[in-house]
Amino acid sequence: MFRRKHTSHFDSTDADQRKAKINELKDALGPLSARGEKYCTVACLARYLEARNWNVAKARKMLEESLKWRAAYRPEDIRWPEVSVEAETGKMYRASFQDRERRTVIVMAPAKQNTSVHEGQIRFLVYTLENAVLNLPEGQEKMVWLIDFTGWTMANAVPIKTARETANILQNHYPERLAVALLFNPPKVFEAFWKVIKYFLDPRSIEKVKFVYLKDEESMKVMHRYIDPKVLPVEFGGKNDVVYNHEEYSELMTKDDIKTANIWAEDAKTDHANDVISGPLVPEVTPLPSLITT
Repeated sequence: MFRRKHTSHFDSTDADQRKAKINELKDALGPLSARGEKYCTVACLARYLEARNWNVAKARKMLEESLKWRAAYRPEDIRWPEVSVEAETGKMYRASFQDRERRTVIVMAPAKQNTSVHEGQIRFLVYTLENAVLNLPEGQEKMVWLIDFTGWTMANAVPIKTARETANILQNHYPERLAVALLFNPPKVFEAFWKVIKYFLDPRSIEKVKFVYLKDEESMKVMHRYIDPKVLPVEFGGKNDVVYNHEEYSELMTKDDIKTANIWAEDAKTDHANDVISGPLVPEVTPLPSLITT
């Protein structure tokens, strides 16, 4: 009596189907600024498609919003002197070691919070994310977060406004960048704060969060599954005696700033010319709800 509706099935493991979707998204974006073109690599387009379950229309809206954000916020132009004060206590930094798959590791220590200015904290977060991406090995798209809750209390908790914007930036503008977030020794009081944070996160992002406790042998196996104990710092139950040194880290970031500037220099000149002539070539879009997985 009823004719079965024909539906095409997309297989994300099929290379040809993935390529077709990527090309479709690229065509749908239309002309972009020079920096937009550089940002929208094949790998980038694939990440946005993955974040939207390979729905081209939805991926396009999400990516256009990211391009609009990047054109306004210019994350690639943030330099170390602007944010170095935020890093003085070692509350967030790119680790000198990688995980077992050679992915960049970002270490966070929220108990070492040393500032209270919302904008400064957000710019430091964005700078650290951009630096982590800059240092990803070829072929790797994701990073690992190692969050140390030693000494953390609710007094160290970031304001809800900052937590909300952090979640928005991570999910909407750095999709499919998170491999796993290892929460090390979170206290019981953190559970209440976690319930609030989870409200801003996509379910797929929540699945990537792993609670790890030094005195719990089974949970430490989760840690070691991602990070070899030989390179894991002693403070996290590993055998590596490396510690954060702000002066040495500043030298490293200064060198990375030069690499970042060289990568984007020519595009900045081209985009400036476009701004003068007809404005940045970034599609105008309406705001997109924060529903994207990291």
